[in-house]
Amino acid sequence: MNIFRRTIPLIIAFCLGIVMIFRYYVPHQSAEDLLTKYGEWVRIIGGFSIVLGLYSLFFTHYTKIKRGMPGWGYSIFVFIGFAVMVFLGLIKEFETFLSIISGKLIDVTSPFGSWEKSLTGTSYDWIYQYIFNACGATMFSILAFYIASAAYRTFRIRSVEATILLLAAVIIMIARVPIGGLISHWIPDLADWIMEVPNLAAKRGVLLGMCLGSISTALRIIFGIERGYLGGGE
Repeated sequence: MNIFRRTIPLIIAFCLGIVMIFRYYVPHQSAEDLLTKYGEWVRIIGGFSIVLGLYSLFFTHYTKIKRGMPGWGYSIFVFIGFAVMVFLGLIKEFETFLSIISGKLIDVTSPFGSWEKSLTGTSYDWIYQYIFNACGATMFSILAFYIASAAYRTFRIRSVEATILLLAAVIIMIARVPIGGLISHWIPDLADWIMEVPNLAAKRGVLLGMCLGSISTALRIIFGIERGYLGGGE
């Protein structure tokens, strides 16, 4: 049983990893066909992963509700929201199915009533745009206060590095408002130089580190050093 749970997944990961690495160095149509076929398999596996993700989501929130854990009331909205969105999606698909069978567009009564006809799109789109996006915007607007608090703690002068960071932040903020250009034309120029030279250099260093970290992690997975995707343990 251990060979099926450990060895075979490691062999599959090694073979596919090596094949996909060397595919980039093969200037042949077969390499492109392999990438296309690989993308199809990724989408198929992704479909199964969605099912597993839904099971994990529902099981987690069901456990919170059953045990009365803190915040269990929010878990109820997970099931309500999922049921509503699936129901509306099926209503739209049912309408499309009927239109295909009958050969014409059939007007199916919306569960929201006649006022939906005045909206652009379906009820599914309306909920996504005016409820989901609104909640997302509210969440990120609240994060602005946490960002301001973190910026205050970061910009307190405690060292030379913090002083440089504070001066750069002040210059950038002044340059981004009209008063900065009125004070001196050097302020916007200095802000552009900060963004294009020191900031860009640091950004490229971070991106380079991320790329090297991704490559090292991929190699660890290919050669079986990293086995976290197997569930942990050796």
